[in-house]
Amino acid sequence: MSIDVKYTIAATATGGREGHVKTEDGAIDLDLTPPKALGGSGTGHNPEQLFASGYAACYLGAMKFATSQDDSLAKVPDDATVTAKVGIGPRSDKGFGLTVELEVHFPGVDTAEVQKTADAGHEICPYSHATKGNISVTTKVV
Repeated sequence: MSIDVKYTIAATATGGREGHVKTEDGAIDLDLTPPKALGGSGTGHNPEQLFASGYAACYLGAMKFATSQDDSLAKVPDDATVTAKVGIGPRSDKGFGLTVELEVHFPGVDTAEVQKTADAGHEICPYSHATKGNISVTTKVV
């Protein structure tokens, strides 16, 4: 598989989960602290928040792209939402693992039609490609 890269961004982290992260363009410049559930103060941002935000936005965009390529799919309404719930915790073998639950909401659109568009979005979304077979990702139409 080859990828024709159209955009690249670099981010630099210092201090790990209790540190700082900044993108090379300065658009993201955040202090990081572990969430309270992982023993931190919860006063800053954490990598799971960033991952959840990125996946939700990218997946919604992927569904929009899918509908532009396939007229049989339900169009994504302007008020559609995707909520990505990212979980982190100890793995049974060692280290830590992630889970993702995506909640897809298209107000006023039939659930079965939304599910078809949601499935098509996974075929396009780079986050879905990256996580496939690596972490548990579930999709729920709400």
